Amino acid sequence: MKDKTVKLGVDIGGTFTDVVLEIGDRLFSTKVLTTYAAPEEAILDGIGKVCRSASVEPSRISTIVHGTTLATNALIERRGARTALVTTNGFRDVIEMRTESRFEQYDLNLKLPDPLIARNHRYVLDERVDAHGTVLKPLLRADVESLVETLRAGNYQSIAVGLIHSYVNDTHERMVRDVLAERLPDVMVSLSSEVSPQMREYERFNTVCANAYVKPLMKSYLSRLVERLIGIGADCPIFLMHSGGGIISLDSASEFPVRLVESGPAGGAIFAAHIAERYGMDKVLSFDMGGTTAKICLIKDQTPKTARVFEVARTYRFKKGSGMPISIPVIDMVEIGAGGGSLAHVDSLNQIRVGPESAGSEPGPACYGRGGTKPAVTDADLVLGRLDPDQFAGGAIPLSTQASRAALGTHVGAVLDLDEQASAFGVSEVVDENMANAARVHAVENGEDLAGYSMIAFGGAAPLHAGRLCDKLGIDRFLVPPGAGVGSAIGFLRAPFSFEATRSVYTRLTRFDGALIKNVLAELAAEATTFVRSCDAEASISTSTKAYMRYVGQGWEIPVDLTEEQAADPRADVLQDLFEADYTTLFGRIVHGLDIEVAGWAVNATTPVRAAEPVEGWVAGERVDPGQTRPLFDPSRAEVQTAKVMERNAMQPGQSLSGPAIVTERETTIIVPDGFVARMRSDLCVEMIKQQSEART
Repeated sequence: MKDKTVKLGVDIGGTFTDVVLEIGDRLFSTKVLTTYAAPEEAILDGIGKVCRSASVEPSRISTIVHGTTLATNALIERRGARTALVTTNGFRDVIEMRTESRFEQYDLNLKLPDPLIARNHRYVLDERVDAHGTVLKPLLRADVESLVETLRAGNYQSIAVGLIHSYVNDTHERMVRDVLAERLPDVMVSLSSEVSPQMREYERFNTVCANAYVKPLMKSYLSRLVERLIGIGADCPIFLMHSGGGIISLDSASEFPVRLVESGPAGGAIFAAHIAERYGMDKVLSFDMGGTTAKICLIKDQTPKTARVFEVARTYRFKKGSGMPISIPVIDMVEIGAGGGSLAHVDSLNQIRVGPESAGSEPGPACYGRGGTKPAVTDADLVLGRLDPDQFAGGAIPLSTQASRAALGTHVGAVLDLDEQASAFGVSEVVDENMANAARVHAVENGEDLAGYSMIAFGGAAPLHAGRLCDKLGIDRFLVPPGAGVGSAIGFLRAPFSFEATRSVYTRLTRFDGALIKNVLAELAAEATTFVRSCDAEASISTSTKAYMRYVGQGWEIPVDLTEEQAADPRADVLQDLFEADYTTLFGRIVHGLDIEVAGWAVNATTPVRAAEPVEGWVAGERVDPGQTRPLFDPSRAEVQTAKVMERNAMQPGQSLSGPAIVTERETTIIVPDGFVARMRSDLCVEMIKQQSEART
């Protein structure tokens, strides 16, 4: 029998699959190694473990919310479906020409990434629509039928349709889909006017290609997952976390799998925003470090920042511009190859480099003893004393310190004439500085100063590195919430049902048509609301509106939020005031004498979420001394110190522990640096405060 208080969150990561069972206010969680060949196997294994731990049968689960890296991995590894692109004559090479920008300006040997679909799999139709939606050259059905025979001979599993300016007039794209449905009913079809109805043909074409490329894989996986869950009695609704920070139905996820590309990191940002709301924190740096990547996100006023475009599968040292742009609503964050499994090596300049290559779960870091021989960040953490080799993942994965030392000595120490500890220190410092630099750049790009920010650290590896990261960024406070090791999966259970509908309707404020825009926003609200209704037919739904604006002649837009009243009666003078205020915040001044234009509109429909309960103020209790110690390397002093060791479950609210210290739990380990004090709050968050700051709180 289903129990509405029993919910399950599942996050498939590059190294671990996290499973969280929520029963009322209690959480039961586990981490299992991701099974690449059949990801559902790890999910079933994890469900079995948490259900046994909670003494419940899988049949009691009422809802499952799932996030996955499968779509991302398929794009990175180029192992999607056999896919064709159908586009307008003259635009066949758009996805190969890209924007013609050089992401590494002075590299004479720069190699651009290969397009997702090769040229001999790209086809054209003789049709044309202009930027206002007027048909300049009609599409003949006979031409489409002729092309279908060519596509049939190509044995394609999936077809992407991206015609020029279809975001304002999708008549021709719909004709192509209708003919394909009649003549090739077994082939999946994706339309750019549905997947990403926005201007900029390169981003739109690339997004629809990515959607078509992963669609068969994701449909097959989700179908297998449903069958396997039914097999163990978990016959309940399954929802998917999307990149924008909300939940969509299984059917929507199957149709638009490209929206799942950043689903795991989005769950982490929602988790951090929930903690920020509990503590009333308005400026938060969310730090999510797992086994494969680290994700950094700015959260202001308990709301993660969002964007319309992000890159996946960067091929050039994770450099911006070297990946595939995906034009969908997404939580804005920076993601770098800096996880526990990220591999270290010494380059031709004798510099230590970490990532983006990862050991993943197969074979994993050298210390896993599963065949890995190259050193990973986890190996460095183990050698530096941050991890207990006998208690990693609650003892489920015993670690070999000897294997870590051998890997570091062979691949780093022997090259640079360093001992194993110095090699581990070098690897750790490089990965920490990579993350700190990413945070600095991300803050600057968003017009923010990290002074006065607090950090929320989660993911299996983040609490190990958060203290050093705070040192580098000048942050005096960081929190590690309960369940931090499986934070993204918990975030799935805190997320609302939501969907953002977008459309490019270009207009200048000097020629603003309020009636037209009012109708556009009403249509977008109806579209977004329909998607949310497919998940929950009874919940109340609210909408929020954004206009993407810029000065005429600029190449990119900034998002401008409209209130419900402003969206109901859009006016040029109001939009100008809002734009100039936001533009000044970002760039310090406005540009006089230039007209302002709106390039796109977005309406997000969402269901309400349960308000977070405020955390009680800090009430100081005893300063505890657990008595147990172990050696811990202090990177700020480059020396080994004696650190106190305490189990997180043994700390009571009000108790505190001065650094250097190590707080252990099943899914992660918290490093409390020298100069910090760890305080157990009433909600069982461990809060780290710099001692000079503690005196002021």
